[in-house]
Amino acid sequence: MSIDRRKLIVDAATQSFALYGYKATTMDQVAKLAGVGKGTIYTFFTTKEELFDEIMNSLIQDMKRVADQEYDPGRTFFDNLSRILSRMLDYREKHQLAHKMVQEVRDMGTPKATEGLNRIERALLGYIEVKIGTAVEKGELKPCDPGLTAFILVKLYFALATEWPKSNEPLDKESMTDIFRSYLMDGIAPQ
Repeated sequence: MSIDRRKLIVDAATQSFALYGYKATTMDQVAKLAGVGKGTIYTFFTTKEELFDEIMNSLIQDMKRVADQEYDPGRTFFDNLSRILSRMLDYREKHQLAHKMVQEVRDMGTPKATEGLNRIERALLGYIEVKIGTAVEKGELKPCDPGLTAFILVKLYFALATEWPKSNEPLDKESMTDIFRSYLMDGIAPQ
């Protein structure tokens, strides 16, 4: 049985970044957690940054799989959007690495952790942008700028989920879906 050393290293680095954050993780820690010599890491990854980028790519692909599981072409755009954004929020809270990066950016502003979170956000926005384009083609949404619309929808959802509860009663997922429907589908101006 062959040991996949590259996978051992990636798994160990993921664990280290999740536990200690980007800034505090060292290649020595990764080597120790992987049970390999530090030189072995450098046969696969030339820098900590390259190793982190590999993990971020994997994390983004995993998030896309989770979002794809929620998407159902038989549902309305807003039902799909609410489900996908809810799962992404849960994913971010429950996935230890994503959660640690949010903390590290908030507490220390580590540039590489900030870059990692920005990559996750860009991937999510790109995913939603594609779904918006599909909804426009199907006539579910009026013609719009898909990129700007994705930005507004994602930011609104995450603000309702994370900022609103700081000074108000938290909203459950059903209430957030209703707000999306009321404000965005039906509008708030009288007809």
